[in-house]
Amino acid sequence: MLDFAIIGGGPAGLTAGLYATRGGLKNVTMFEKGLPGGQITQSSEIENYPGQLEVVTGMELMDKWPQQCQKFGLKHDMSEVTRVSKNGDTFQLTLGSGETVEAKSVLVATGSVPKAAGIKGEAEFFGKGVSTCATCDGFFYKGKDVVVLGGGDTAVEEAIFLANICKTVYIVHRRDQFRASPHEVEKMKKFDNIVPVMNHTTEEIVGDKMGVTGVVVKDKESGETKTLEAMGCFVFVGRDVLNQCLQQEDGSYLCDLNDSGEVIVNLKMETSLKGLFAAGDIRIDAPKQVVCAAGDGAIAGIGAISYLQ
Repeated sequence: MLDFAIIGGGPAGLTAGLYATRGGLKNVTMFEKGLPGGQITQSSEIENYPGQLEVVTGMELMDKWPQQCQKFGLKHDMSEVTRVSKNGDTFQLTLGSGETVEAKSVLVATGSVPKAAGIKGEAEFFGKGVSTCATCDGFFYKGKDVVVLGGGDTAVEEAIFLANICKTVYIVHRRDQFRASPHEVEKMKKFDNIVPVMNHTTEEIVGDKMGVTGVVVKDKESGETKTLEAMGCFVFVGRDVLNQCLQQEDGSYLCDLNDSGEVIVNLKMETSLKGLFAAGDIRIDAPKQVVCAAGDGAIAGIGAISYLQ
């Protein structure tokens, strides 16, 4: 019987393990089928993590985290958790092998992944001009022209963020109106350097060996195509929340989710089910930043100790 089971080995899961074990829990296991570190390990440059003066890769930033967390007793199990259920006061974790593990408390920190737009050139230039995080990568395009793909709240919010850094921000949306909230759209209209490109589909992201040089868009009414010259392309067409392990055999979910599939939590990272916590990008209103996910994990780790006591 585990005291605390952590599902996911990114910044949230690792930090939860660190705080839980250092705080006195003796039997804590983190389930992560791959190498710990999370999505941030795929980033080529990190320069906004507090206390990290040098620009490093995501892999370099996360390099010592597992070792530090395991120093206090956190165990790493490379099994995949396919389902979490609860019977009375005990949680059951079903592993990919079919085995089950019991735990007194559980943290789900499986995160989310950006949806791909499925555009020609998107995969080829990912990390070489194509990004899914303006906060992470916007600074590298200071004074340059960029393109934002999408029409929802995230796309509009990130376009506003980029407008404070970049020369011109083209925001391409396939409809004649944005899906974002009217408040965000009104805020965006105040920026003269944000250029909406409405009723256009994105046909291709083009570039050379140095990276992205432009985005080819097509007018849905006339059928005409044109190339928006830009050095960066930010894709915000939604995210897929990795909540599959919370789904039960009858199709319901173990705790409350919002319409986007994100786990609803309070400020203590507690879900609607006692003993079950969620942290990082899987939770509602997640800023999707390493430092924030780590903070979530610390809160959840401390919360698990309080719950068990």
